[in-house]
Amino acid sequence: MFDWLWNLLSYLGLYYKNAKILFLGLDNAGKTTLMHVLKDDRLAQHVPTQHATSEEVILGNVRFRAFDLGGHEVARQIWRNYYTNVDAIVYIVDANDRERFPESKAELDRLLADEQLSDVPFLILGNKIDIPYAASEDELRTALGLHHLTTGKAGAPRGMNARGAKDVRPLEIFMCSVVRRMGYAEGFRWLASYL
Repeated sequence: MFDWLWNLLSYLGLYYKNAKILFLGLDNAGKTTLMHVLKDDRLAQHVPTQHATSEEVILGNVRFRAFDLGGHEVARQIWRNYYTNVDAIVYIVDANDRERFPESKAELDRLLADEQLSDVPFLILGNKIDIPYAASEDELRTALGLHHLTTGKAGAPRGMNARGAKDVRPLEIFMCSVVRRMGYAEGFRWLASYL
């Protein structure tokens, strides 16, 4: 009924949800590239992130402060320092680097088990699907142990998964290619429904 008003307010920048989102994942997964594509539609080669960086990004009606914390082993030790008041986690996995799937799963498992993040929605992006022989969604879902944890791409009422189980955090996997600018928009739309 009032969609036109909401669209107008969003267009004018007068109505936004605000959120704090952490971009996490192993090094070379595409976190920094994604942040720059979202921020100013700029695609560039980036050096590994050495220090936490943040950018304000607007997607639809969500204005968020995105934190790229780096993914090398030393950087992962400070991730916990940013959990306070976080609204969502975007966990990025290089879908072409099968050798690191166990390491990526171990880090994701630590995040999912952390009590401070127990109610935080998780968007998992399987990046680099533009590379031949990258993992399929089903292969990555299996490698990360997510078959019984995801809530469904259509979304579900908060606290329920797609099968109707209660007290489940929103968590879903979307395959994407940041460099080809495909797949991640659907993931962020899904995530926005929980913010």
